Amino acid sequence: MTAPIIDIELSAPVNLRDLGGIPIEGGVLREGLALRADDLSVITDGDARLLVDNGLAAVIDLRTADEAALTGRGPLANYAVAYHHLPLMESIRAGMPDGGTPVIEHVAMGEMYARMVETAAPQLASALGIIALAPGATAFHCAAGRDRTGVLAAALLLALGAGDDAIVADYARTHSNMAAILQRLRPTMGALMARLGFDLDAMTAVTFSDEPMDISMLTMLARLRERHGDALAPLRAAGLSNGTITRLRQRALA
Repeated sequence: MTAPIIDIELSAPVNLRDLGGIPIEGGVLREGLALRADDLSVITDGDARLLVDNGLAAVIDLRTADEAALTGRGPLANYAVAYHHLPLMESIRAGMPDGGTPVIEHVAMGEMYARMVETAAPQLASALGIIALAPGATAFHCAAGRDRTGVLAAALLLALGAGDDAIVADYARTHSNMAAILQRLRPTMGALMARLGFDLDAMTAVTFSDEPMDISMLTMLARLRERHGDALAPLRAAGLSNGTITRLRQRALA
């Protein structure tokens, strides 16, 4: 059966932000090191050019192979920007709890994040190495820029010695952007979800609940420490070295 053709709508990212300004060990994270974002494969050429002009040197794509195949690299492929595909899940369905029921509860999402750190530790360790060595800014993204992107942002901030309050606050900033994010990713993720038998709006219902979004990140951090002591232990076991952490901290404070 041939997959339906979708219209790729190019648009400005709505959940793009520089992590600069976040308190870390020894000071404040400088701007121009790490940016987190919603899908960068469907940005306009003007947005791509602006990112490059502002120092973008590398992109880390955390999406699944199915997602990446749907849109490719997008306009940034036309620029001298290194591209690294490091999917944190084998498939979108793999991100669902047992039985394939969509996650619509914050604690369950935090549990999923903790499992993601454990199962995708090599990819996360590689991503931190890329950020440490890139000759300019590194941007990392998934589709919405919340879940997989939030996990990598948390790992980076943990490596930089940020406190839990700062990590959770950065994660929770996405909440106010979710309506715009959902609208932006509907043409692509909506089509992919439909192929898997899921409804995108139903899956994101948790986004608009009254429950604080920060519960997910607090749950992830708690579960990782309960199981490993150090929340970064899975990444260290997967190859994250003290040298990489030192390099990250040097670059973050430079």
